Amino acid sequence: MTTGDFLSEAAARGFIFQCTDQAALAEVMKRGPIRAYIGFDCTADSLHVGSLVQIMILRLLQKYGHKPVVLMGGGTTRIGDPSGKDESRQMLSDDAIAANMAGIRRCFGPFLRFGDDASGAIMVNNADWLDKLSYIGLLRDVGTHFTVNRMLTFDSVKLRLDREQPLTFLEFNYMILQSYDFRELNRRNGVVLQIGGSDQWGNIVSGMELTRRSDGKPVFGLTTPLIATASGAKMGKTAQGAVWLTDDRMSAYEYWQFWRNTEDADVGRFLRLFTDIPLDEIARLESLAGAEINEAKKVLATAATALAHGQADADEAAETARRAFEEGEAADTLPTVSLPRADLETGIPAFRLFALAGLAASNGEARRLIRGGGARVNDIAVTEEGQTISLRDTREGAIKLSSGRKHHRLVRAA
Repeated sequence: MTTGDFLSEAAARGFIFQCTDQAALAEVMKRGPIRAYIGFDCTADSLHVGSLVQIMILRLLQKYGHKPVVLMGGGTTRIGDPSGKDESRQMLSDDAIAANMAGIRRCFGPFLRFGDDASGAIMVNNADWLDKLSYIGLLRDVGTHFTVNRMLTFDSVKLRLDREQPLTFLEFNYMILQSYDFRELNRRNGVVLQIGGSDQWGNIVSGMELTRRSDGKPVFGLTTPLIATASGAKMGKTAQGAVWLTDDRMSAYEYWQFWRNTEDADVGRFLRLFTDIPLDEIARLESLAGAEINEAKKVLATAATALAHGQADADEAAETARRAFEEGEAADTLPTVSLPRADLETGIPAFRLFALAGLAASNGEARRLIRGGGARVNDIAVTEEGQTISLRDTREGAIKLSSGRKHHRLVRAA
């Protein structure tokens, strides 16, 4: 395994959507370790699964001896990235940004090894240089390299305008500052590659052009695909909310259950993107058919959870699920309710199902239970009264419903 093998495995695992001059980048990587960065704005106090592709590609870079650079957007968070948004982001105070940054830092520890050696990851904050900029100085130094004509063609701007949604001048400046980040990281840290989601392509290319025009330095850009599930749902979002990476926002067991609930069509793709399992073993797992695909889902859930929460917590989550659904705790000792298969195939609103299962005396009481946060399906909180529960939620032949900590039912199709 050499530094030049990174692009081959990245492509095989599905990480590459676009790359500028991939042949030239491959040659640079063959000559030795490079430094590559991804930026993360501090809009919450944790990251969720929607950011996991970015973290995993940094992990893959490190595996091949390259140096990952995690850029914290202490400065750019004050503006807000307009990419993929129909409206301006909420303006955060400096204290809120600092608190969010402290929380986000914890997300990277389980995935990356930080250090001063050739492949040790480093973390930097763009507020260190953006806060010192003068407006006139930025206009003279950077503004001459950008044309409004070109900026209006970028997806982050064009899509907002096409939807006739307002784009503030503050947000319009975001791409300039992101470009400035790339040049500054090249000057300060020798970074030659920026990676981002496919919606960042225009911003990345602008940063490359700024670095080339002002410093004459060749740099590269690479984007990853935006991930959605096979059914079209946004990755990292569920009916219960975001799937957070830190245990104070989501327990290891809930995280394990999220991956266990992966759609059949996504198992192979998610194994490649979100685990370190070798590709030949993934090929075997994704070839499983029928009920056997559930075994592949358990492998995915345990491997993904081990990366974020540690192997011990992942094994405990897997064992808890096994006891709940395969052994007496679920199969023998919990009360069981049988419902017509046709009804479960169509799907039943959560409030109605809890009433039918006897965990609430009426539909109204079931609604209040859900609103109060006391209802769970397969040990995951239900937040929407009308959330549809169907056969797709079956685990080892049953759907586990819980009211509070002590009252449980298993629902089986008759």
